[in-house]
Amino acid sequence: MFDTQTGYGWVSRVIHWLMAISIVAMFALGLWMRDLDYYSPYYKTAPDIHKGVGIFLLGLLVVRLAWRALNRKPSHGGVSVLEQRASTFVHWVLYPLLFLLMVSGYLISTADGRAINVFGLFSVPSVITQKGLEAIAGQIHYYTAFVVIAIASAHALAALYHHFFKRDDVLRSMTVGGGQKAVRRVPSEIPQSLK
Repeated sequence: MFDTQTGYGWVSRVIHWLMAISIVAMFALGLWMRDLDYYSPYYKTAPDIHKGVGIFLLGLLVVRLAWRALNRKPSHGGVSVLEQRASTFVHWVLYPLLFLLMVSGYLISTADGRAINVFGLFSVPSVITQKGLEAIAGQIHYYTAFVVIAIASAHALAALYHHFFKRDDVLRSMTVGGGQKAVRRVPSEIPQSLK
């Protein structure tokens, strides 16, 4: 459950992958729904889904930061000091950007005083009503989304580089936890039939 020196526990892994998949899906949904016209059957439902998932992601981000503060970060052997610093920088830039992305999305939806109805489960009230706020928040939300996707893509490429080229446990520690390398079984002797 908890993170260890050699890998991430299941709580960190579930939160990480749930957020990663949701953020990519939300980016795609956000781009797609910008072109919807009034007569589209998704004109209202697509933004409602986007807002609802956004609220859940904001809550999940808070949980992730609290969980990270309570857990040690795994130390990956073979990772250079430069790579460690780059990883730390990416994470601590990504978290504020995600927060900015979600808060700006909230402000777009609530600037006119309306609450956000989250899938009929609960409503998040408007706290700031100001004319023109949705336009400013919209610009921030739009450009921040592209920056977040660019950083997340670089993060994913770095993980794949570690997995396929450096062949270390960086990616494995976030997929199966523990950072244990798969042991390749090598027969101790060649079977008589193959000689």
